Amino acid sequence: MFKVFACAVAVATASMATAGVANADESAFLKTLAGSWNGKGTVKVRTNAPVLNVTCQFKSDTNARSLSLNGRCTSLMVFSRVISANLKASGDRYTGSYIGAGSGTAGLGGRRNGDAINLAIKWAKEVNGDRRAQMTIEKIGASGMRLTTIDTDPATGRSVVTSRIELRRS
Repeated sequence: MFKVFACAVAVATASMATAGVANADESAFLKTLAGSWNGKGTVKVRTNAPVLNVTCQFKSDTNARSLSLNGRCTSLMVFSRVISANLKASGDRYTGSYIGAGSGTAGLGGRRNGDAINLAIKWAKEVNGDRRAQMTIEKIGASGMRLTTIDTDPATGRSVVTSRIELRRS
């Protein structure tokens, strides 16, 4: 009986240590995304809309298990939109919410792969003919970040980059 208990304690301790390492890894990664960011990019309000050039500013707050990214992108007088993503990490898995497509608060879920957090988006209502899209938040070098959203064109079934924003730490 004591051997079974000792094995159970050893397995539980090893599991907790492994979970701690996974969270520590995410903590270190998330910390690299903290700060003030600005940059430029392109946005398509819908897959069949013309491309708009935008200028964006973001502030990113992080802790050991979360990322909060808040900002605004503008394109002359044609386009101005508040954008935010709030994520919670559990190991390399992320869940959270996104505001920015003008459809209400969308759900996010996915995982980190290297320097990129790859997320499935579930829109609050239909956007481009369905409620699904993809988002990537990618760390680029020591002081860069790229935000990309991809949606499916309902007319062709092809993937379309609906936004790509290149940011630098300011």
